[in-house]
Amino acid sequence: MTAMMLDDSEASDAELIGRARGGDRGAFGKLLERHYGFVYRAAYRWCGRKADAEDIAQDVCVRLGRAIRDYQGNGVFTTWLYAMTLNASRDMMRKRARDSAKTEAFGTYALIAGEGSAEAQDPAEALWAAVRMLPDKQRDAVLLVYGEGLSHAAAAEVMAMSEATVSWHIHEAKKRLKLLMRSAGEV
Repeated sequence: MTAMMLDDSEASDAELIGRARGGDRGAFGKLLERHYGFVYRAAYRWCGRKADAEDIAQDVCVRLGRAIRDYQGNGVFTTWLYAMTLNASRDMMRKRARDSAKTEAFGTYALIAGEGSAEAQDPAEALWAAVRMLPDKQRDAVLLVYGEGLSHAAAAEVMAMSEATVSWHIHEAKKRLKLLMRSAGEV
């Protein structure tokens, strides 16, 4: 063979995606290995719980296996992957919301009965908890821009809206967060 093949550690995302779309499991595995930390970190920022972030990351890996053939390559792969992660996170949060009423009721009972304790919370975690209480679009904008360090333009691409709209959501989120943190006694 005259052409030198790149090993998987040197292969670009585009090359790995092309090979994975063709059924190369090794290339798909390398793609997952390369981006799993990114997916996990994004999921954790979104949900705030290690176990949930692990579940979401695993769900994204499964979804990616089904969706890789549909990836057209029109945008940056990580932007597409981030949108997939946000969708999986939203699905998990919807499921948790359905189940949370029972859990909250038990937690309240345990505190009243003296079986639980209210732990002091880290101020940074209190802020991220408040971010998770924001309306969907404001929360997503804050998580993308401040949690992931994306520019407003990149966040707009992930959220499928204009950059000005992302900026407006950030502005509204800051106002709302200030009120939330003030009412929680954090500011």
